[in-house]
Amino acid sequence: MRNRLAPLPLLGLSMLLLAAWSVYAPGLHGGFLFDDWGNLPALGATGPVDCWPTFWRYITSGIADPTGRPLTLLTFLIDASNWPASPYPFKRTNLILHLFNGMLLYALLTKLGQLLALETSRYRTAALLGTALWLLHPLLVSTTLYIVQREAMLPATCVLAGLLIWLHGRYQLAAGRLGPGLLWSAVGLGGFTLLGVLAKANGALLPFYALLIEFTIAAPRQAFAGTRARKTHRALIWVFAIVPALMITAYIVWIGVHGTLTGGPALRPWTYAQRLLTEPRVLIDYLQLLWAPRPFSSGLFNDQYVASTSLLHPATTLPAIIVVLAMIGGAWWLRRHHPALALAVLFYFAGQLLESTSIPLELYFEHRNYVPAMLMFWPLGLWLADTRTLKIAKYTLMVVLPLGLAWMTHARAEVWGNVQKQALIWAQINPESPRAQANAAQIEMQSGQPQEAIARLQAILASHPEQSQLVFNLIGARCMTGGLHAGDLTAARTAMLGTANVGSLFIHWFDRVLPVVMAGDCPGLTAPDLLSLIDAGLQNPNLSGAGPQQDLTYLRGRIALAQHHADAALADFQHALALQVRPGIALEAAATLGAAGYPRQGLLMLNYYEQIRTKAMPAGFGMPMVHRWVLAREHYWSHELAQLSKQLKLDANADSDNTARSNSAQKPLH
Repeated sequence: MRNRLAPLPLLGLSMLLLAAWSVYAPGLHGGFLFDDWGNLPALGATGPVDCWPTFWRYITSGIADPTGRPLTLLTFLIDASNWPASPYPFKRTNLILHLFNGMLLYALLTKLGQLLALETSRYRTAALLGTALWLLHPLLVSTTLYIVQREAMLPATCVLAGLLIWLHGRYQLAAGRLGPGLLWSAVGLGGFTLLGVLAKANGALLPFYALLIEFTIAAPRQAFAGTRARKTHRALIWVFAIVPALMITAYIVWIGVHGTLTGGPALRPWTYAQRLLTEPRVLIDYLQLLWAPRPFSSGLFNDQYVASTSLLHPATTLPAIIVVLAMIGGAWWLRRHHPALALAVLFYFAGQLLESTSIPLELYFEHRNYVPAMLMFWPLGLWLADTRTLKIAKYTLMVVLPLGLAWMTHARAEVWGNVQKQALIWAQINPESPRAQANAAQIEMQSGQPQEAIARLQAILASHPEQSQLVFNLIGARCMTGGLHAGDLTAARTAMLGTANVGSLFIHWFDRVLPVVMAGDCPGLTAPDLLSLIDAGLQNPNLSGAGPQQDLTYLRGRIALAQHHADAALADFQHALALQVRPGIALEAAATLGAAGYPRQGLLMLNYYEQIRTKAMPAGFGMPMVHRWVLAREHYWSHELAQLSKQLKLDANADSDNTARSNSAQKPLH
């Protein structure tokens, strides 16, 4: 009988994976979104990644986290080696990774069920149900189909694999096999924590998860064969779990205390203290989405989320804090009698430690639930798998719950596969989100509906006059419908004077609109008008940092160059370079001058860089330092500068020859 039943779990898991692929399939045809555009172009930033020099330049180019997340960057090479590229392969790989994570989760839940000493049929059924409810949950669509969030999925892979390997090593130690047990345990906890961190910083939470499994399930049920094995395991837990967990906890506490004492983080509309007050509300919202799922949610747009300013504002702040603390305390208290439930609750809150506490990230993102929710539905699976009571009801729920989640996930995936429909639905769900409305307006303009975009932007701009993304998109829509109206430029200057962070939005908008303005194709918008917007940004105290000032000053030079004022453009470019000395800026400015027909000014730009290159800004800690070392070892910048200088000299000499021939032709004959 045992042999006949053995294939059934694998058959069930195979059917689950096939179902998950089917419900996600419509979303594979969607496009790139937001942070995709900020990260994936690195694939072609220094040329196609088709040789070792470009590989090392690419793999060290990450700037997120001190590590730069090189493991995530490495996996993008599965899908493309140059930019631009098609989004389909990236999304397909994300889905494959999601299914693989489901397989690992099933293995982990099976192992945990074995530790609980449950009946084989029950723990396998519970593992399959727990995996199904996680794998098919609609909340995870915004992780799986959002290409750049592979950086949230890979830590899940490392966490699951690391826990499985560690549990195998723990079993070896418990049986008295010290050598293999120590090796497996060290690789699981140490090696896969490191791999997880190389994908994203929250991979560092693996030691927390191991400690929770240790204290809620493993330690009370798995004895060690001898004092030496027990001491070895204890030492390993201290080195690879307790000490890292204490260090991370101390870091989080330090960030919160130091930030609260010093005020709000730069470029955020809230303080550290307000973030700490807000996050319990956010966690309650996440839990509601997990346990009361719906086909559609706010998706990627959560900039309208209101921060808590005190324990009573909003009124849900204090109750949310009490509920979160009660859940954590209650789970710890129940760990002996209800270990699976306690583990699921504690695992969830441990998984939110880095992204939902004191570190000043944005307040709310759905993808932050991908790892924390992995054990969320396992206790429900264990209850349903115990069919000694309520047999019919439980069998019904075993079918209805996965099917219901699959239907909602399929509906959400269809939206993710249709860029226009996605933008409009998100704008409808998030009426107070400037990002959602600006995104929908862009889609409407691309679809030849500028009037609809104008109506949308005007409606929200009245309550968000400081949002530059709204007013710049409004100007773009106006240009499509005959020109600017009275007050549009005033609104744009107001936004530039008050915006908290213009980011890359203004630069991308500027790149699109400058040729239109110089061609006279947007009545009411001139080069001096663009210059006035830049000057307003330069006066904005929120944009007083060297980075924003450099970007805006560089754009002044672009306007001067478009007006054929090459010397004025050179002066602005040099001023911009002096604010943050970087070889990339010098190269871009010199190449831009040369392409516009001013190679001599381009050479002067390179000469200026040579004069001040010793003042180059230092590389940031971590991967940026490695990246700079790679570039220096390859002589990348010196080669690029030499090549550009050579070309500019050839162009300058050609101009001199042409000028000389022209002057000679104009001399009078005697």
